[in-house]
Order: sequence, then C-alpha cells, then structure tokens
Amino acid sequence: MAAGGAWPRRGVLGAALAGLAGCRTTARGGPIATPLPPFATPPDSPLEALGGLEIDDTPLGFGGLSGLHIGDDLALTAISDTGHWLQARLALAAGGAPLGLEEVRHGPLLDGAGLPMSSNYQRDAESLARLPDGRWLVGFERWHRIRIYDGFDLPGAFVDPPPGLELAPRNGGLESLTVLADGRWFAIAEALRDAGAPDRRAAWLRGVGGGWQRTSYRPGPGLDATDACGLPDGGALVLERSFAWLGGFTSRMVRVSPAAMAAPVIEGQEVLRFTDPVPRDNFEGVATFRHGGRDCVAVVSDDNQNVLQRSLLLVLAWR
Repeated sequence: MAAGGAWPRRGVLGAALAGLAGCRTTARGGPIATPLPPFATPPDSPLEALGGLEIDDTPLGFGGLSGLHIGDDLALTAISDTGHWLQARLALAAGGAPLGLEEVRHGPLLDGAGLPMSSNYQRDAESLARLPDGRWLVGFERWHRIRIYDGFDLPGAFVDPPPGLELAPRNGGLESLTVLADGRWFAIAEALRDAGAPDRRAAWLRGVGGGWQRTSYRPGPGLDATDACGLPDGGALVLERSFAWLGGFTSRMVRVSPAAMAAPVIEGQEVLRFTDPVPRDNFEGVATFRHGGRDCVAVVSDDNQNVLQRSLLLVLAWR
C-alpha cells in the first residue's frame, strides 16, 4: 500500500488487538540499563566519550537492537532484528553521561494487517529513520523492503524500495537508512557490491518528491556500512563494521560532508575507530541529538541474542 494511504478495516482492528496484546511497559522492579565504567576515545578523534550503558535484554524478552533514533528531548527509539520496537527516555547527568533508560515501552512491529510478523523472513528489521512529519521508516533484510509507520502500535505500509535492492544478499540489505537535513532519504545496502567495483556498495538517494537515484558508497577496507544518520549540515554519519573469528568486531564511524554526498562515489572521513579502551561489540545503530548546547552522537550494538555479546549504548559529543 502506498505511503500515507488508508488501511483496510481489518488492518485497523488487527492493530488494536495487537496493541492491546503486544505493547508492554517494563516493570519498575529494577533498571533495564546500567552505566558502563568510564572510557576515553583516542585523542585524535573529534568525538569524546560521555559514557555508556549496558542494556539488560531479559525484561524486554528480546535483544538484537539494530537501528536507533534519539530526539533532542532524549526520547529514544530502537528497533530489533527480532521484529520488535523499543521506546524510552534516555536519562543523562548534567555533563551528559548516560544514567539509564526510563519510561520503557516495547512491542512487536506490525505488518500491513496490523498483526505481529510471524517469521524471521518477515521481521528482520535493521534500519530506522524518522521523517520530518513524525512518521517512522523501517528497513528490513531477508525480505528486502521498507515499511512506514504512523506509530508502532499501527500497521506498517509499504514504501517503494530502491530499485535493485532485491539483488542484495539475504543478510546484506538495508542496514543503513536515514533522512538527510534537506528531506532526502539516504540508503546503503550492506553487502550488495557495485558491478566491477568490489570496494563499493550499492547506495541510493530518494528525493523529497519521491523517486530513487542510484549512487555508490565506499566503506573502509574490509568494512561494511551498518547504519547512517543525517547531520544538521546536510551530511551524514555512517557506522562501519567487520568481524573476524580471531580479532572479533572492528568498527569505525565516518563523517560524510555535504559535498561528498553529491559525489559519484560517496565516502567519508574517519572520526572514530572503536579501539581500546572504547568498548567493542557489534555496533549496528547510530543517532545524533542535541543536549545541553552540545551536538551528541549515540551508537547501539546488536548482541545477536548471544551470551558472549552485549547490548551497549555509547554516548559521545563533538569536542
């Protein structure tokens, strides 16, 4: 169904039932997130660490956080590759250090009929963006597509996907989706390589009036883009990651300037590499927000529902 269209009565009734059954408010018996020990970023990075949280998945019943948005009012929204959404208020100390997550709500992402998605093929949500009018975009893998939500207790309507996205590997689709300052959408496929250019990934820009334009994104050597978020100047931050059995996870963050966004091959300048003592994990979500007169950046990790990994939220600020 086209974005903004009316849903059939079955979808509305399904949404109401799913909302009653699926939306949960986490009990106040204990904190859902606890502060990490202080850490520092490399001195040559323009980003300084404010602190971090470890999120306890147990009260939620799911992990796999793969997309992130934080508003200037500290309203945090995340989606999970298990087909769930999470909303909370990010509590920060006066200096910006994260203290915890409050007013936590969560529930299942709904399909077009207003029902929770029933299979991994349907519910592998990987990217999240917010439109200027308040609606939400969610990008999915396996079944490569984008859904648009007026609210997460309502059905998600289809949006026309970038042309050629269907060629992406099953687990290498829309990890990155954001809305730029000028209203355009920016999307990167994690593992869909440009023909004849193995160092580049398929990327797209969608104009305010609709219509996708194909472009290319070049990540760092051996890395893949796992998320992006728009910056106030019209550029973007892109999160990149790799994994090796011996070395574990390697991540970095790059800043794409507005001029680079207009280049035939888009690439950014590194602003942070996640090396000790910065915590390392499977970072898959990035967001920007403004707090206390400072421009801040947050990243979240996908624990893959694995006891050897953690759901981490790191908060940084531009020096």
